[in-house]
Amino acid sequence: MNRKTRDDCLECKDPKCPIHGNLKTHGYQMEGIVVSDRAKKTAIIQREYTTFLNKYERSLRNTSRIAAYNPECINAKIGDIVSISGSRRLSKTKSFVVTKIIKKASE
Repeated sequence: MNRKTRDDCLECKDPKCPIHGNLKTHGYQMEGIVVSDRAKKTAIIQREYTTFLNKYERSLRNTSRIAAYNPECINAKIGDIVSISGSRRLSKTKSFVVTKIIKKASE
């Protein structure tokens, strides 16, 4: 059986990890819910925001889906509420990275 030892959990060898690697983050942090984690090392985060329409004097609720890098040491799953931060472009669609899990899905 391939089990993780205690030492493997403490140290991450991923160079793109914002905590253990050398990836710098910038910009402001956002919170959202993980809606997909099927792709390897990628999580799709959905966040809701409101915009005000002056013409109708109403607020409009919108959602956006952001592809973010999901390091192995964080490993966010579907339903988790996570914090993401901007970084350099990591691929064609990824320019955000998951920095921490705020609330697990099972809680």
